[in-house]
Amino acid sequence: MSKRQIILAILANAGGVGKTTIAVHLAYALADKGIFVGLVDLDPQRALDVFCGLPPVDYDQSVVKVLSKGYQGNWPFIQVWDSEKVEVCQGHPAMSQLADELVVRRRGEYALSDKLRSSPTDHDVIILDCPATLGKICENAVAASTHVLIPIQLEMKSISGVADLMQWLIGITKELQLEPAPPILGLVPSLYSKSKSIHRQYLQQLPEVAEQLRVNLYPEVRDSSEFKNASALGLPLQKHRPNHGACEDFRVLADDVAALSRSR
Repeated sequence: MSKRQIILAILANAGGVGKTTIAVHLAYALADKGIFVGLVDLDPQRALDVFCGLPPVDYDQSVVKVLSKGYQGNWPFIQVWDSEKVEVCQGHPAMSQLADELVVRRRGEYALSDKLRSSPTDHDVIILDCPATLGKICENAVAASTHVLIPIQLEMKSISGVADLMQWLIGITKELQLEPAPPILGLVPSLYSKSKSIHRQYLQQLPEVAEQLRVNLYPEVRDSSEFKNASALGLPLQKHRPNHGACEDFRVLADDVAALSRSR
């Protein structure tokens, strides 16, 4: 069975909703299935550095340099977690300046897509950890992606914001004339605490919300201090505490992404 490269943009229009947590743990779960994964940090906050235990890199070794005008070099991917199946292209604070440059650059919205075409990677799956602002960097992620994943917190602001995000996504795909438009793989409820009644209430309502939006709804990712403990060590929870119940929270999502990668 042949493989095709899956490029998954993890999008949210607010910070702190678990984008990097999902990116990192999905990458590890896929690697455990033998899938070769590339993590690309498009967020100037560089959360992937923390989650992957990486020191900051200079501009010349970051994704910002890769997307800079005229750059002809290779992608500076590096292995993490002693795994041959997961690599990271690190971010840099200069991503904010790059976003301003892309506004006036010809084909600025397609800088990432163009780079992936001119310098393709060998990864089966590329996961784009996007910033929380829906600007030029997120437009680049959408233009380059084959699929989009949307984390959602169990709070009114986050839930109501999903419809706005989807309207933005529809508008951008039309404006950029993306054919085909990258489908939304699904919503992922994140930071769920069953001890909070408001979380339980919103979780019960989410299937109806997902049905109205015509998107898939994945099992919730629980809120656990062990995620923070693992990230403090630069590790995913699956490697830090492999028997922890939260490790299973990414199984269904990983199964779906792996199946997409292995499809004809």
